[in-house]
Amino acid sequence: MRRATKQPSVTNGARTIVFLGAPNTQILDVAGPFQVFVRAAELYVQEHKTQKPPYKVLLASSTRHRRVATNCGLVLSGAETYRTLRGPIDTLLVAGGSGLEKAARDEELLRWLRKTAPRVRRIGSICTGAFLLAAAGLLDGKRAATHWKWAAELASKFKHTTVDPDPIYIRDGNTYTTAGVTAGMDLALALVEEDLGAPMALKVARELVLYLRRAGGQSQFSTALSLQASDRKQIEEIRSWALDNLRQDLPVEKLAAKAGMSPRNFARVFLKDTGTTPARFVERLRVEAARRRLEESHDKLEKVANDCGFGSLQSLRRSFLRVLHVPPSDYRHRFTDVRTN
Repeated sequence: MRRATKQPSVTNGARTIVFLGAPNTQILDVAGPFQVFVRAAELYVQEHKTQKPPYKVLLASSTRHRRVATNCGLVLSGAETYRTLRGPIDTLLVAGGSGLEKAARDEELLRWLRKTAPRVRRIGSICTGAFLLAAAGLLDGKRAATHWKWAAELASKFKHTTVDPDPIYIRDGNTYTTAGVTAGMDLALALVEEDLGAPMALKVARELVLYLRRAGGQSQFSTALSLQASDRKQIEEIRSWALDNLRQDLPVEKLAAKAGMSPRNFARVFLKDTGTTPARFVERLRVEAARRRLEESHDKLEKVANDCGFGSLQSLRRSFLRVLHVPPSDYRHRFTDVRTN
């Protein structure tokens, strides 16, 4: 999915970004995207030589306490409580965590969410924070994402929400939901890009070493990671070997021989264990490798195609259209636009 490069758009006052955290929140759901917005504000002030940052970033507790305990044992201080928040909220994001199950039964909190939602420019969740939005009825009739492990439960509990377990994040109107944990940083970067432009988002990403910006429609898993669910040593070994040998021709016969299995049995076992065919797996590995090259280098498309094992530019293009639904030239254009601004 290609996002247009936008010019910075900042209101006279700082936009208030609020993270709502329940007890036992997932610390990265808060800390990661929180830092993205804070750093974007700092860089904006430096670049524009102004004393007016574009963001004011707050943490709000879902309880009466002004601290938020996280599921790793650390306690986040300096929080407001949602009851004491004053002034307009631009963006409200609900962090995930095990405390949300109790929070979703807090009628006072749910009423506050329902009352606040129409007043904010953007509302969203990170990871399992979608459960709280859904409990408040704010995901009714919408598409939503959450951590892959909890997607089925979210869909089962909230029949009026269309849950997609695959994307990094989903935007439906002014509602944003994300996959697990670090996907919150992907979403934060996308929101910074909406507000301050692609060049600023890229500067933040580079400083935080988030150099590989994932599109919202990208799968939660890399192709290589998806094979780690296999219990078979032969299948796991194929993952590493294929990554190191993408320039080779990798028909099922060669993969099967490497695994010490017959082609027919290997194809059957591979499909059962991974949910995809060997050929599709190799294609996705190559697309993933090519995608990184397009983002991180200025190599010609022909060289990228050759180095990643496609054999020809036409083959690279067909695979990109099939897997990412965008031609490689357009995919790179999004990143070169950012770098040259």
